[in-house]
Amino acid sequence: MTQTRIGTITAINRFPVKSLGGEALQSSRIENYGLYGDRSHAFIDETKEGWDQYFTARTAPAMLHYRASLEAGAETTDHFAGLRITAPDGRSMQWDDALLQEIQPYSKQKLSLLAHTPESLDLLAVDAASILIITDSSLRKLEAMWGKPLDPLRFRANLLVTLDDNAPDEYEWLSKQLSVGSAQLQVDLFCDRCSLITIDPETLERDASLLRTVNERLKLNFGVYASVKQAGQVQVGDPVYLER
Repeated sequence: MTQTRIGTITAINRFPVKSLGGEALQSSRIENYGLYGDRSHAFIDETKEGWDQYFTARTAPAMLHYRASLEAGAETTDHFAGLRITAPDGRSMQWDDALLQEIQPYSKQKLSLLAHTPESLDLLAVDAASILIITDSSLRKLEAMWGKPLDPLRFRANLLVTLDDNAPDEYEWLSKQLSVGSAQLQVDLFCDRCSLITIDPETLERDASLLRTVNERLKLNFGVYASVKQAGQVQVGDPVYLER
């Protein structure tokens, strides 16, 4: 098996609370479940079960204007320490009942708070696999298809890869492995997109034509999910290698 350099990590994004705004990182530990602390917390609709129990910005776009971050250097083994929520008006909030009461009016059903631990055997609250990846090439192609500029944060990816000239994009990575920093990833499946991408993360305006474009031109696929074969460290500027 040989390694071929295909690009560079140009952005790392972590979303400690599912469907809240997240944080841009210069480096992160990749654990077996994904980026340390990514989607470690979520709001739960107590009237539903399984994946439907997650209360998200698809229902309440205003959630995207609450930004969640984890304190650097506060890693622990029994809980995700240092979680901070910044409200749209700049208030600093905690993962507690006061935050729950602030989000509750967006739902007709009773909500509760879910917090995973670093030792969880689950994929925390991520959608399908540990790491979500998009590339600059695919982003530019979709902008051309849609006819409008796109904020990469619409797609809530963990890693943005800037591809080298003539490198294969993510649609050719399926079932292959990637080396990123000191971590090894297995590309498992395409990301099947939902209505969340229709919401502009800054203005909160909806534009359903983006999802129609992704459906008609890309069969709803944009980006790829990868599972973690070997935990490690990744940072902005790291080269990305595709194993063949």
